[in-house]
Amino acid sequence: MTPTDAGRGLDAFRADIPLYTLTFAKGLSPVELLTRMGVDPETLALRDAAGLDDAFGDTLLDEDEPVVTTGTDGAWTWARELGGKHGLDEGVLSAVSHGTEAVALHHNEKPMHWFRYAVGGDIVVDFHTLQPIEPTGLDPWRLDAFMRPLGLVAGRSAPVHGVLALAEDAFGLRVTPAEDDEERWSGSLLPLPAEERP
Repeated sequence: MTPTDAGRGLDAFRADIPLYTLTFAKGLSPVELLTRMGVDPETLALRDAAGLDDAFGDTLLDEDEPVVTTGTDGAWTWARELGGKHGLDEGVLSAVSHGTEAVALHHNEKPMHWFRYAVGGDIVVDFHTLQPIEPTGLDPWRLDAFMRPLGLVAGRSAPVHGVLALAEDAFGLRVTPAEDDEERWSGSLLPLPAEERP
């Protein structure tokens, strides 16, 4: 598949998906990413889609102890939470980005997109789309050269899929769906302390 017919790396998330959180880390293995995110080690295993359902059943979409699946695309490993938003938590993202860089993307039914970029344990760029764009973080305009052409401009409302386009354009992020019966690392994240929930 050539880059021109592969589509955008996050096209699947441009569909009508009411809730998702994606956490990307550069250069980490799937097990290391899940460990840094706080996976319950007793739940960590390679599973296909059927195995995921068998292992977690009714708790598959749990918000407090979200089930996560992983994959690696290029230099980046990703974790998709099926019901939670642990990846947005500053402590989690700090741990994930220690010694590397990480991106967290969240979407919910409000509708809202949230973008966080961290390097070496620090959040560098942070913004959401419930209000006009006003990035915060250690270097809030670091990604301005990518944001401006996408309409992600200070004081303006964000275009519908601007956050996904930013992740694709600035970092080349993508999520490749699993093949039939393909096993990927998965597990359940331990609950966040109540005061740390995003």
